[in-house]
Amino acid sequence: MRGILAMAGKRSPWGGGDKGGDQAGEGAGDAGAGAAEGGGAPGQPRGPRNPWLPPGDTPPRRSASIDDIFRSKGRQRPGGGGGGSGGGMPRLPQRPGGKSWFPLIVGAIVLVWLGITTLHTIGPKEQGVVTTFGKYSRTVQPGVAVTLPWPVQNIKITDVTSINRYTIPEGEAEKLMLTSDQNLVDLSYLVRWNIRDLKLYTFQLDDPEQTVREVADAAMRASVAEVGLRDAMGGAGRAMVEQNVRTRMQAILDFYHSGVMIQGVEIKKADPPGKVVAAFQQVTAAQQDAQRDMSNAQAWAQQLTARAQGDAAAFDKVYEQYKLAPEVTKRRMYYETMERVLSNNDKVVAGSNSGITPYLPLPELRRKAAEAAAAPAQPQGGQ
Repeated sequence: MRGILAMAGKRSPWGGGDKGGDQAGEGAGDAGAGAAEGGGAPGQPRGPRNPWLPPGDTPPRRSASIDDIFRSKGRQRPGGGGGGSGGGMPRLPQRPGGKSWFPLIVGAIVLVWLGITTLHTIGPKEQGVVTTFGKYSRTVQPGVAVTLPWPVQNIKITDVTSINRYTIPEGEAEKLMLTSDQNLVDLSYLVRWNIRDLKLYTFQLDDPEQTVREVADAAMRASVAEVGLRDAMGGAGRAMVEQNVRTRMQAILDFYHSGVMIQGVEIKKADPPGKVVAAFQQVTAAQQDAQRDMSNAQAWAQQLTARAQGDAAAFDKVYEQYKLAPEVTKRRMYYETMERVLSNNDKVVAGSNSGITPYLPLPELRRKAAEAAAAPAQPQGGQ
């Protein structure tokens, strides 16, 4: 390339010359050209001129040293070193004495952090469990509690007085249980409980609430299996089942050291399974009919017994009179018996005394008189 440019009588656009005798001439020519092209500024680093720029747009030449290049880029980069107008991070305003606000801000943050993590307010229905590096330390009562700052100590505040209520099963789900007479019953019940020992409640069980639900289900199934369907569905049997479930639940939870107190168990619904409701209703109706018939029979027996007792009392009174006057009592009894027998007879026979008809159709006369009285009055003719 240099040979071709030399033959053409022109200088290489990248500067430099041949190693021959024309180095001096070319060096002088380069100096003059550099002064003309670079603006003639003395002391500027010399170098090859960019051949692709027009003559009027020639930038100032930079040093070829890589240290100078990186140093100049560091001064031009925003936020870099140096005191340029566009570089560096913004500085905080200074206090009137010329000192920085940074230590005061850090101190305020530390004080707020200490106040939040060391002072705790516990409500009247609450208790708090304090742990030191995750290990139980103590239980604090309602009021203001002071602990070491986090993460050395931590406190967990829990409501221990309010009653928790669980309805089993939740929603409209079906809960089938087997009774002692091999029948199925759909039960829905309510469990009321609260926390008795917060330390045991927090550290003894992995999931205390789920444990209470599972223990309630096991205790209810065991108690229902001891009674029949009729007792499970109502009456005194239901109250017995509720009491047995509460006793069983408390015994199991105490064995687990759960720190839970069972306040009560209440059966809200006890119905037959949905698939056999119609058949169960028919059985219930038949049982009600049988109970009604039994009640009617018992009432009739009581009435019959009372009548017999009344007759016996009357006979005793007649017997007392018979002992006082036997002949008079027998005659009276004869007359009363004949009166009772002949009162339903249609024929009346009188004595054969003169002037009296031997047979009087008194019932027939009474019947005709009754029919005449009951018949409506006939209107007379011509009116």
